[in-house]
Amino acid sequence: MTRGLSMRTIFGTVTVTIAISVVGMLFVAEANAACSNLQQQQQQSGQGQYEFISTAFVPVWDREGDDEDVSVVGLWKFAFVAKGNTGPMAPSDGTPIDAGYVTWHSDGTELMNSGRPPISGDFCMGVWKQIGPSTFKLNHFAMGWDPTGTVLVGPVNIRETVTVSPGRHSYAGTFTLIQYASDEKTILADVKGTVTATRITVD
Repeated sequence: MTRGLSMRTIFGTVTVTIAISVVGMLFVAEANAACSNLQQQQQQSGQGQYEFISTAFVPVWDREGDDEDVSVVGLWKFAFVAKGNTGPMAPSDGTPIDAGYVTWHSDGTELMNSGRPPISGDFCMGVWKQIGPSTFKLNHFAMGWDPTGTVLVGPVNIRETVTVSPGRHSYAGTFTLIQYASDEKTILADVKGTVTATRITVD
């Protein structure tokens, strides 16, 4: 890999810090197209007069007051599982990567409490945006530390795309994780897979 870090050490660092960083993102597709309807009004004089009436198209998930746009807000219990990784040191499909609790806030921010040891940094945060009906993108950052919690390896970026179920009791989607070196450019390792979560309520 890079400068004194073995592939095994790097992957170990990634899995340790994944929880810190788990969870996307964020890009949004917003549509706001204007169209005009031509209406002809006849005056008593018999002369025609045209009036243009402007209307706006707003996606269902962007309409103010719709419940779809807040369906991800709340507290969730999540799990990350590896899927589709390749390479000699890559985790096999089905390998647990991280698990814990995550809160999606109504202001578009997110906070995660990872299941990893606190010494490795078990809290991380991100921002999210809705991109479709009950579908959301998350862009999440954490600081990746070595297993001793004393050496900063570099930032970890996790991106998620998730869709909340119709009952709003769960969501599922995909994640990608990239561990950068301290220069914030060199990629030391990356992991991808699936994310699932179940909602936690006051009851």
